[in-house]
Amino acid sequence: MMIIRLKMIAVSLLSVVSLLFQCKPLLADESLPSDFWSGFKLGGYSSAGITLHRDKDAEAALNEVSMLLTWNGDSRWSFFGELELEDPLTWNDDRKFNTKESRLDLERLYLDYNFSETVNLRIGRFLTPNSRWNLLHASPLVWTSTRPLPTYRLFPTATNGLMLHGSKPWGDLSLDYMLFKELLEDQEDDDYDLPFQHVYGGRVALSKQWNVGVSLLSFEEKDIAVLHKRDKTYRMVGLDFVTHLGSVEVSGEGFARFAQNGNDGGSGAYLQTVVPIKNDWFWVTRLETMQRPQEGSSERWLVGATWRIKPTQLLKLEFVGGSGNQPEAPRGFVSSFAILF
Repeated sequence: MMIIRLKMIAVSLLSVVSLLFQCKPLLADESLPSDFWSGFKLGGYSSAGITLHRDKDAEAALNEVSMLLTWNGDSRWSFFGELELEDPLTWNDDRKFNTKESRLDLERLYLDYNFSETVNLRIGRFLTPNSRWNLLHASPLVWTSTRPLPTYRLFPTATNGLMLHGSKPWGDLSLDYMLFKELLEDQEDDDYDLPFQHVYGGRVALSKQWNVGVSLLSFEEKDIAVLHKRDKTYRMVGLDFVTHLGSVEVSGEGFARFAQNGNDGGSGAYLQTVVPIKNDWFWVTRLETMQRPQEGSSERWLVGATWRIKPTQLLKLEFVGGSGNQPEAPRGFVSSFAILF
């Protein structure tokens, strides 16, 4: 995001951390570990690709360079930060190589405090936990170059606030929960993201052979031109799952939004299958649909193949078609290489 947003989030986070450390004797009788600095780890991921558009010129790009900084010591505290440089270098026939579309995005910046095995408190900027894809969207962790439309055009992808989360055994299942609320709105609107405010909600997920998650969310979508500059409050319910039928991975998500005035708030869903072929090649197919107020519906289909060169490297080749023009949802041939380091 922009520099002002980075400053506001960092100042708010540091202020709360300072207060928490002043209250530390009430929470736990701990001292700063002697190997504090050894708890830091630096990593990241990146991807680059080419797109042969169906209805415009071809382009190539270094899609992102994302740096991940984590800290885990002997105390109850842990830290996670992700700073991403998006589209640092692009090329097309008109502008050749250029950096005009590059932008800095603070994806995540939060502290976790572990109260017990089942209760953790998170404060800062985190990915909104109402979509499995949204939580695992990093290029080396997903099968396709393109992201399903419903997972970034229907809800805020990140939230600045508090989250209570944890995991608890439930019979032979594992029950994960996340409850969250926005405390600080983004201080500057981003031209590339839809603006949201007053975000809160929760998610529960059961894990075994079938991994199923259910989420509830409330938010305002603000200052959208197609909504005639009127803020709209929505409630949203989401369902996501991933399972294996033999060696085939099947996953999907569905979302339905409801406006306060009873009008249609929009909806979306996708279904994806991943079939192993041979020599670490996988056949990927996906169908997706999305509908937003005043914008109509958009559909996409995808067929392609992904080569897992190494556990940390993926080569992706895919053909994408469908109807409706949407930002960051090209139609045509898309190929990318993603690496986790």
